[in-house]
Amino acid sequence: MEYVSKVPRSPLDGLIDDLYYLEGVSPYSRLLLPAAPAPLLIVNLGEPFHIRAGTADEAAEYADGCVVTTPTRAWEFGYPSRTRSVGVHFKPWGLAPFLPVPAAELCDRPASVGQVWGRPAAVELRDRLASSDGAHEMMMLLEDELTRRLREIDGLDLVRQMSSAIAATGGAVAIGDLGVATRASSTYVAKRFKEVVGVTPKRLARSYRFTSTVLAIDIAAPIDWADVASRAGYFDQAHFVHEFREFTGLTPTRYVEVRQRFLRDHPDHVLEGWPLPAD
Repeated sequence: MEYVSKVPRSPLDGLIDDLYYLEGVSPYSRLLLPAAPAPLLIVNLGEPFHIRAGTADEAAEYADGCVVTTPTRAWEFGYPSRTRSVGVHFKPWGLAPFLPVPAAELCDRPASVGQVWGRPAAVELRDRLASSDGAHEMMMLLEDELTRRLREIDGLDLVRQMSSAIAATGGAVAIGDLGVATRASSTYVAKRFKEVVGVTPKRLARSYRFTSTVLAIDIAAPIDWADVASRAGYFDQAHFVHEFREFTGLTPTRYVEVRQRFLRDHPDHVLEGWPLPAD
């Protein structure tokens, strides 16, 4: 697969980690994406893909793309035989300024681009991107579209400040202390987080702690799960395993097996590291 990315210019760089272009044949027809503090926008330029999120029993079809706020559990992404798309990896607070609804309304409930921005606008954007000359021009067009749609959000600076502190510690920070430092009530903070991020600050911290812990695991070496749980600050191994199932839908042992399968099947693949085979 071809994967190209770029960091946007200011002011989007304070909201977005990167814009990207993806094209090619997926390593698997279905990928499992563990929950992570990473809202996502995808403008689909190929055949429809399918997403099964939250507690849904079946996958839903997305033709023009999708918008996903911070998930609380793993979600399944089904690729067509060949995929082509332009997308955005947002910071946890970064998607809200482009949404017409509070982020919590899309938590574990992905929406199509047309549902978020209106079908005519989604079709027009998709057509402009599809007719562009190469990946970099596509990313520039999407960046311009986002700049045009950028709007002010109440409480964004507070949420950005607290979320950045949570991220800097990998989720190992006392949320109460952060709230005191901002001189805002816990009720106000929770409300702003639900509207901007989609989840409470405590839930965001859990997501950061889990993600940083799992990505630091060396799957090529023997793993002492009790030690992993202890060093990550979990109360005990049982708590860690419960969190693992909640965020990935897998046991720790099964997670390692699936990651190892990806490495065996597709060494050095651009997607290796977080998506997992769901086939």
